[in-house]
Amino acid sequence: MANIQIKGVSKQYAGRSILADLSLDINDGECFTLLGPSGCGKTVLMRLIAGFETPDSGTISIGGEFVANAATGQMVPPDKRGLGMVFQDYAVWPHMSVFDNVAYPLKLAGTEAVSLRERTMRAVGLVGLDGLEQRLPSQLSGGQQQRVALARALVSEPRLLLLDEPLNNLDANLREEMRFEIKALQKKLGITILYVTHDQEIALAIADRVAVMDERGILRQIGAPEEVYEHPADDFVFRFLGIANFLPVRREGRDLFIGGSSTAWVGPTPDKAGGKFTAGFRPSDVMLARDSSGHPGLPGIIRRASFLGAQVDYLIDIAGTLVRAALPSHECLDRDLLFVEGDNCRVGLATVQWFEGDIIVGERV
Repeated sequence: MANIQIKGVSKQYAGRSILADLSLDINDGECFTLLGPSGCGKTVLMRLIAGFETPDSGTISIGGEFVANAATGQMVPPDKRGLGMVFQDYAVWPHMSVFDNVAYPLKLAGTEAVSLRERTMRAVGLVGLDGLEQRLPSQLSGGQQQRVALARALVSEPRLLLLDEPLNNLDANLREEMRFEIKALQKKLGITILYVTHDQEIALAIADRVAVMDERGILRQIGAPEEVYEHPADDFVFRFLGIANFLPVRREGRDLFIGGSSTAWVGPTPDKAGGKFTAGFRPSDVMLARDSSGHPGLPGIIRRASFLGAQVDYLIDIAGTLVRAALPSHECLDRDLLFVEGDNCRVGLATVQWFEGDIIVGERV
């Protein structure tokens, strides 16, 4: 069992609170992603779980056994916690072959030679490095070096794998490839993975559950990726999980208007009482039409048009607020939606997330 229970954990550095009374449960055998901005305390929490730091208060247990208890002073050393860890900087030894890098934890543990070779080659095979075991890191690509670090973390057959932004130093294509391989590996081995990142695409792609942490180290929402993305708990979660557009909306009697303008709101309506709201939506939620088409959408003016290959990105002025729209290029070509700067358009919205009151909205004109 490698479930993790964190109860009331706090940590300060030089009088500055990094984590305060944080509690979190991670289930055995799941891939759990901790997502948050840089400096929010994600890595500190991982180091507390690994045993590289001690909590100022609270307890941490792995598999039902306390590994840290601030009240009693109990602190199980990192090498006794049954875990592996991979950092973003690979941390492979340049003078050692792939085999020796991966085998190093087993050598430290005094593993018998036959078992050491068998387990090392199994770990090398798990990450797809068969045939490369005698190469030096300088003879490997960045992605292959990261696989070496992953194999080294797995060779001791840990019950828990901690991954601290391990794909940050890879290019976009390698990041995409590795995130799918990590998920496949987790399913194959059935181990518990805690993955720390600020990259929402990686978090949503590999997680069974994701926790969103704000810059103060507070957990804002925990849930399945689809739940957190489609039903954000608040505007922080909404904006952190991708490009977010916000439009201020006010209610006067039965009518809705955009911000302080006389432009009537057209689209999904809020189901809550109140006089002020903010409509949140993604660039992919935007549906465009020509101003002359008779489409009943919101009136807009194209301020920027960027062709990005598979899609066209538009910056649109709606009653003084700038919003982003992203349309597939083939749709723009087929439906005469290739706008240029200064064109008038009509904006429809497929879905809207409603937030009560005024929040900080996007750039104003």
